[in-house]
Amino acid sequence: MILSVQKIILILCFISTNVFATLALPNLNNDGVVDPDSNDGMNPNIDYQNFTGRVSDKDETGRVLKVKVENNNVKFFKAGDEVDFTINRKNTELPCRANVRSVEDFHFVIYVKNFENCYSSKKYFPRGMILNFNSKILAQRVFEATKYREILLLKKDSFLKQLNGLNNFLWGYDQEKIRVAAIYDEKINELRRQKRLAVDGLLKVKQEKILLQAELQSKLNTLDSSLDFYKVERQEYLTDRWNLDHDLGIPVSQRPLEYKD
Repeated sequence: MILSVQKIILILCFISTNVFATLALPNLNNDGVVDPDSNDGMNPNIDYQNFTGRVSDKDETGRVLKVKVENNNVKFFKAGDEVDFTINRKNTELPCRANVRSVEDFHFVIYVKNFENCYSSKKYFPRGMILNFNSKILAQRVFEATKYREILLLKKDSFLKQLNGLNNFLWGYDQEKIRVAAIYDEKINELRRQKRLAVDGLLKVKQEKILLQAELQSKLNTLDSSLDFYKVERQEYLTDRWNLDHDLGIPVSQRPLEYKD
């Protein structure tokens, strides 16, 4: 019994391994893509004018229908837009005509003007009926939405580039701060070095000036002494010399000498 249980476990492990080893891959074409990339915009190979929807609800009169769609392009409808529709698998010469009343996600509400063109008014119109819609204005709105989306994508790319630059700056802020601080620290240190050299140079010049000042003062003193020594006294007597000698009591002649030119 124990051996049989072990065998069963081994068999199950072998089967599960084979199952998980087999991957379901899509059948791709030579280019490796299923459909051309429309960048979530308008695909030129698709007719956006025609689409189908299923009646999910209706009012008591049967003229206001709520339609569920699998493609949410109906969100581009606006109240008052005109749409034509026919009953699925029922060929009629003229379609029924309706106006859009409101729009929800994957739903839109229409008011049917007449059922006579595509459905008999004597028959009961059941819920769950599939309708084939035709709307030129929806195709135009899809085209406009695609063009506007392209503009938004360009704006998004621009914002992403700006955000990328901001993120790079913020992420590298600490490193950038250290780098900038190092640059200015180097400049500050260079200025301090130049300041120290300038102050030392001024101090050296001051010391030289002090020595030169002392030497010049010494030479000036020597020159003053020499000038005093080599000063020549005047030997001519002036007219008032005779009066001066009398005042001093020096013996002089009674009459002053004649003035010499």
